[in-house]
Amino acid sequence: MGDMIVRIMGEGQVKLSDSHLSELNKLDDELLVEMENGDGPGFRRTLDALLSKVRDLGEPLPDDSLEPSELILPSSDATLEEVRELLSDDGLIPG
Repeated sequence: MGDMIVRIMGEGQVKLSDSHLSELNKLDDELLVEMENGDGPGFRRTLDALLSKVRDLGEPLPDDSLEPSELILPSSDATLEEVRELLSDDGLIPG
């Protein structure tokens, strides 16, 4: 198990242990369903929960750190359309 670097757009980077990914994946799956259903309020709630969890579990990197991000997450005020553009088939979080 290693760490991955996650960038939250407009905020900065955090280092997150791989061991947290399954927890984050549950929220990511919910987000996908809400997006497919066009559930704006549910999408907003789940995105906020996902970002909060990343901030809680992750360790912030200094602003001048230039680590390549393995994962890029939208900012908390991103629209459904903006997030859709970031998604892969797997959602925001691979695996």
